[in-house]
Amino acid sequence: MKIESIRINGIKEPLGYELPYVKVSWKVTDTEAARQENVRITVAVDGGKIVFEKEGAGLSSGGERLDFEVAERTRYAVRVEVTGNNGESGTGETFFETPPGNFPMKGKWIAPRTEDEHHPVFIRRFNLPAEVQAALEADLGAYARLNITALGLYEAYINGKRVGDEYMTPYLSDYRNEVQYQTYDVGGLLVPGENTIEIYSGNGWYKGQIGFDNAKNVFGDRFCALAELYIKDESGNETLIATDESWTYRKSPVIESDNYDGEVLDLNICGAMSGRSAEDADNHEKPVELYAPRIKAVPRSSLPVKIMEELPVREIIHTPAGETVLDFGQNFTGFVEILKPLPKGAKVTLTCGEILQEGNFYHDNYRSAKAQFTVISDGRSEPVHPRFTFCGFRYVKLEGFPGEIQPGDFAGKVLYSALDTISEFESSDERLNRLFSNALWGQKSNFLDMPTDCPQRNERLGWTGDIQVFTPTACFNMDTRRFLGKFLSDLYKDEQKHEGAVAGYLPDLGDNPRGAAGWADAAAFIPMAMYEHYGDKDALKEAYPLMKDWTEHLIRDDIAHGDRKLWDFGFQFGDWLALDGITPQSFKGGTDDGFVASCYYYASVAKTAQAAGILGMSVDADRYEAHASKIKAAILNEYFSPAGRLCIDTQTAYVLALRFGIYKDVNKIKQGFKKRLKKDCYRIKGGFLGATSMLQTMAKNGMEREAAFFLFQRDFPGWFHCIDLGATTIWERWNSVLDDGTISGTGMNSLNHYAYGSVMEYVYRYLAGTCPEEAGFTRVKFAPQLTWRLNHLKYSYDSVSGKYTSEWEILPDGRVRVRFTVPFNCTALAVLPGKGGKNGKDGGEIELTAGVYENTYMPDTDFRLKFDEKTRLEELAEDERALDILKKELPMLYGMATGDDPESRNFVLGELRYMGYLGIDREALERVIGEVSGITA
Repeated sequence: MKIESIRINGIKEPLGYELPYVKVSWKVTDTEAARQENVRITVAVDGGKIVFEKEGAGLSSGGERLDFEVAERTRYAVRVEVTGNNGESGTGETFFETPPGNFPMKGKWIAPRTEDEHHPVFIRRFNLPAEVQAALEADLGAYARLNITALGLYEAYINGKRVGDEYMTPYLSDYRNEVQYQTYDVGGLLVPGENTIEIYSGNGWYKGQIGFDNAKNVFGDRFCALAELYIKDESGNETLIATDESWTYRKSPVIESDNYDGEVLDLNICGAMSGRSAEDADNHEKPVELYAPRIKAVPRSSLPVKIMEELPVREIIHTPAGETVLDFGQNFTGFVEILKPLPKGAKVTLTCGEILQEGNFYHDNYRSAKAQFTVISDGRSEPVHPRFTFCGFRYVKLEGFPGEIQPGDFAGKVLYSALDTISEFESSDERLNRLFSNALWGQKSNFLDMPTDCPQRNERLGWTGDIQVFTPTACFNMDTRRFLGKFLSDLYKDEQKHEGAVAGYLPDLGDNPRGAAGWADAAAFIPMAMYEHYGDKDALKEAYPLMKDWTEHLIRDDIAHGDRKLWDFGFQFGDWLALDGITPQSFKGGTDDGFVASCYYYASVAKTAQAAGILGMSVDADRYEAHASKIKAAILNEYFSPAGRLCIDTQTAYVLALRFGIYKDVNKIKQGFKKRLKKDCYRIKGGFLGATSMLQTMAKNGMEREAAFFLFQRDFPGWFHCIDLGATTIWERWNSVLDDGTISGTGMNSLNHYAYGSVMEYVYRYLAGTCPEEAGFTRVKFAPQLTWRLNHLKYSYDSVSGKYTSEWEILPDGRVRVRFTVPFNCTALAVLPGKGGKNGKDGGEIELTAGVYENTYMPDTDFRLKFDEKTRLEELAEDERALDILKKELPMLYGMATGDDPESRNFVLGELRYMGYLGIDREALERVIGEVSGITA
């Protein structure tokens, strides 16, 4: 038995984090035991003294709270011992270290002189106390902690060696009020004798450009640093080296830096990120100035942003325009590192792009963002890369590179927050596998400290609408506990300043579209999605004030507009980027804003009521449940006919009604939805609020056939259509790239947007059939929806409670093989596809405990069969065998199936029986139906 993946508040070995409480989680693997008989958790301080202990059979591996009083600046060792029901046992250990208490840092803010506008390097030299020096000389190491932050970005070095491996520190905060500081263990960087600390500064977030109007220095315009280095000897005596008047600064080799424009690095300027002394060039040190910004330095809450992966150059392209372009084969976020030594004086510029046009480099969809890295070499031999910028790209135009160029001269460094990827997916369809990869890469690319909309153009903001629709998929793909928890905390801090009106994006730049349906509702949707995945009541309790304040804001706004229990007023994004708007390039779709907003009004209030019930807040729960009922009644009265027909006839309207359970007669909504799909010739029309949840909603409401068609169809618009056009991430628009490979405009067109990647929730929950039945995935329901479009699928989800696996295969003889894995101390209900009748009885439902379940059986349904009388001519056109039958029996239908008329291609075989006016031979039609119904995949 192994105890693995031990986390404290969802963080691996947190050092210096702000933790409102302490919660430990773990996973049990490599055991024959099915359940736990006992768990013992102990917490000890240095020297092994136990300060807390907790034991029992009911302790939760998904997160057990450790209620004891923690001391500041203390390292705690946490040990988890688990005993299984068969006597097996295992032990795992981790640690966490607390930050200083709630008092100001002892350092002082330092800044360069106001007349020096260049990027500074702050410097401090010091000698160690004798006891620490003796320990270092005896190779015993030293206890040292560096607490550090900056206004602007920073990188710190001690004796020429980089402190930590994080990028873009100190991360995103509301810099009007606070900035995070990071804590590092730097004992291994100290040396006997003189030591030197250097802090390099860069623009980013606090300084430089931010937002889509190219605003600069929104929060401030001075480079500043704040640091304190604590050093202890073996006797416990402590020395403090802090930023103050004794520090100096000099000019940095970073000439320019900016999140959007990139970085210019002149390595001929001394101290170029390598700790070389100032005597190497004419760049004299000056004394710093003290600065007193009205901003509080607080312990870190952000996960580290690191180089999480490395990509090689796939191809070097020489374009028709004479450019040299590196192709990494994958759109990603990060930077390029130059590995080949450059001769002194060489000036090399790398410019980022997402797509080629007519074989040439293309950059216009970045709008004003230059997204460049320029380096002027001093002849050094070590690799070179930017420090204070990042960008989303696949292609890099190379200028000024001397000599012959080889793929191994460069490496793509992939940056994102340190999140564990917890889903694995593989199927018989390579496009579906690519879609999984695209959605995951979209998440990696946009989960850099905050969930951004895009990583390339001059925007890169934390849009709430995008993450609202994507959160369920995000929680399947990665362990987002800390990442999204931090985002919710930021959202609440911002909300408090605006009387409950939730932002359209973070950080707030002053002109924020607040309170828009589907965007601001992230305040209610994200916490509940996270609760479903992680089952953490403490996290839900933390998020509840955000949920409640948003709900109360909605109610107040409703009252101010007549107390009609409808949200048909104010600015709305609507069904953003849907295709049923005024034009295909319209920002807003055709679904009535009032209906969309009112549905979200209902859903947010209902989710807040649900959260209140989970947390035992019965008064709130009763109040919000009653209010939600009134909203639902108002929607039914305003937007539905007396007989129950939905009067807003768009795909997104039907999706929202079904998704949120807003209807008088569910069958009428399903019928209306199907009629709408037929009118739309079975093409997606919805946008960010419709298409993102359409397939999940279909699969949940008995429309599995339609859901599978929309996922796998390859014509525009659709997920596979984008893949056929070369997508390696998810696009912002269905028509971001046209069929001829031309990008469809530059005003707002990102090729790395995760919103439409929300479709993977459908794949995980319904095609793979992995649905939670209890919060935190302590119990799931395996109920895969098989389709002839796949002959096998394998999905694993390493949930907070352990790894579940769902695997199925349709064998050549029609039998079905399933294999389900249930983790330790969990249970599942397996519903065998096509067995036991419609309700899964008579052997179709099986209770599972921890372990592996396998079964091969002959189902009641032949999942190999592709067609029947409900098949449309368009679907027959995908199969040469079916076309041959049509051509032989009914040439007219063959022409319709292969023609360009979308209405004719949309005819259903069975319905043609009643279209005698078309002159179709009825007997021939029956032969066609009979013959195509026997075609197997």
